[in-house]
Amino acid sequence: MATLDPVDSAAADAFARLAVELHDASGVEETVDAVVQFALQALNCTYAGLALSTRGHRTEIAAVTDPVVADVYNLQIDADNGPLITSMRERSSVLIRDTGTDGRWPEWAEKVAGLGVRSVLDVPLMLGDGGSRTVGVLGLYSPDVDAFGVDDEAIARILARHATVAVATARHEQTMAEAVDARKLVGMAMGILMERFDVDSDRAFAILKRYSQDTNTKLRDVAQQLIDTRKLPR
Repeated sequence: MATLDPVDSAAADAFARLAVELHDASGVEETVDAVVQFALQALNCTYAGLALSTRGHRTEIAAVTDPVVADVYNLQIDADNGPLITSMRERSSVLIRDTGTDGRWPEWAEKVAGLGVRSVLDVPLMLGDGGSRTVGVLGLYSPDVDAFGVDDEAIARILARHATVAVATARHEQTMAEAVDARKLVGMAMGILMERFDVDSDRAFAILKRYSQDTNTKLRDVAQQLIDTRKLPR
């Protein structure tokens, strides 16, 4: 029977621990923090970060291990250009061996090199059939030139797959929790209206919905305001 060599065995054990840690994470924030901290341990990087695609296809900084990563990200988000943006849109890994010589994004690369970052590896988190949708990008950074080899890329892709499932699960659970919370708030607000104005549940819900539409405010926020102030929004 074939056996794993010590390196493969150590990597398998590390990813097994990561799977448990991600499973135990209580939300999206805890999940992404676990991913970037694991990247520091498992890969030849000095800094790591995770950016997520949000509704409206905006890019949002979810986790960084050092403020310099936020600077690297913001330079790209503000310009809507760079390896992070390319990785997100094209659903492909981007490797920069030396920001001092790479010519694909010269203005960005010059600024990043000035921050002390020379090697960059961006790996997409892909979801759906055949990786049809990018939910985020894992970014790895080093002050050393040509810091990332073939093994780093392979491990980063495995980590990205773990992160994809974990982030998608955490987001789904968060959405479900928010939906339950919203239903509770609306129910409480309906109860207040039913008692105060002697209306039935259908009429109470119609009142909340009308105020939501007239004020362009989410229904849960209208309900929360009514609960807090005992008054409908003007």
